[in-house]
Amino acid sequence: MLESRQPTGTYRVALIIQYLGTNFHGWQRQKAQRTVQEEIETAIANVLGYHVTLHGAGRTDAGVHAAAQVAHFDATGFIPAHKWSTVLNSYLPPDILIRASAGVDDNWHARFSAVFRRYRYTIYTEALPNLFVNSFSWHYYYAPLDESVMQAALEPLLGKHHLAAFHRAGSARSHSWVEVQAAECHRSASFIHIEIQANGFLYGMVRLLMGMLVQVGSGQLSLEDFTDIWKEQRREKVKYAAPPQGLCLLRVGYPDFPFAQEIWYDTQPYLVFGH
Repeated sequence: MLESRQPTGTYRVALIIQYLGTNFHGWQRQKAQRTVQEEIETAIANVLGYHVTLHGAGRTDAGVHAAAQVAHFDATGFIPAHKWSTVLNSYLPPDILIRASAGVDDNWHARFSAVFRRYRYTIYTEALPNLFVNSFSWHYYYAPLDESVMQAALEPLLGKHHLAAFHRAGSARSHSWVEVQAAECHRSASFIHIEIQANGFLYGMVRLLMGMLVQVGSGQLSLEDFTDIWKEQRREKVKYAAPPQGLCLLRVGYPDFPFAQEIWYDTQPYLVFGH
């Protein structure tokens, strides 16, 4: 077991992290469960010789992916901040990749300095299953989906709202106010892609929202009823969460970010068939 013997004279390192969530029990460290945070913290400890805490921009659920999660930790020693990505990748399993690393000010925080998070949800609509998309989409073929109606349902969500209807139990957050900054839905052949950007997200919010949005797109729920449910905070009416594998933390935004845009901005490939 590594000793807790943190030396003095630290510097702060920010990481851009990609992971395939399939075999993880989410981001946050949990007892007797495989998590992304613990895997990276173990890799850092193997390099430094002591344990550190890795602070993430957000906590993804079990099975959820990340194209550009952001985290930071404090280190000592002589490894330049921009070299940490290469060093850690040699210790990490193949379902985690540190895309880049950089030094940041001591008061910069991966969670509290962030001004937005953006998620993408992918739905696969062909009747026949496809092994090559199963791990990154919700295979929904039970009824046709109208993406234009789904987009219309998203538009009233823009702005600051009390979204308790999309807040799962078990969260330590004291309120359900969310400022939704963007909400977009479009189709590419057999795939429907939905992107939601907000200043922060409630526990379970995106998957609960996607579950209801599919009900709207399939005609099971009217636009008016959908809007009334969340405006009136009728949590009991929101019964189904979309499966986790269709969800990806696409990016996190900061007013002062040391990474070039091509490193973090849009690094999850779209699932598209050529017809």
